[in-house]
Amino acid sequence: MRFKLIIAFVEDERTDDVLDAARSAGATGSTIINHARGEGLKPKSTFFGLSLETQRDVCLFLVEEHLSRHILETIAEVGGFERDSSAGIAIQIDVEDAVGVSHQIQELSSKIEGEL
Repeated sequence: MRFKLIIAFVEDERTDDVLDAARSAGATGSTIINHARGEGLKPKSTFFGLSLETQRDVCLFLVEEHLSRHILETIAEVGGFERDSSAGIAIQIDVEDAVGVSHQIQELSSKIEGEL
C-alpha cells in the first residue's frame, strides 16, 4: 500500500472543521502542530510593533494514495483556501516508506478494494 502525506497550514479556528472534513473524506487520523507562524505574499500588519497575525496549526495526514486527492480537495474547500488568500494552504507529497501504520493498512484495505 502506498501513502501520501498531506500537510495543511490552517487558521486555528478552522482546524477542527478541517479535521472533521478530512476524516469524513477518508483520512484515518492526523497529527497537529499548534502555534505555527508564516508569512504570505504580503507582510503582516503590526500595531505598535505587535504582530496582528492569526495563529496557524499544521495538520499532517498520512493517507492512502487513492484517497489523497479527494481528501486534499475536501480540506481546501472546508478551509476556504481558494476563497481567502490568508486562510491557509495544503500540499501533498509522496511517502517513500512508512512504519507503524499496519493498523491503518488493515482498516484501509477493505475500503480501497470497495472503491476500486
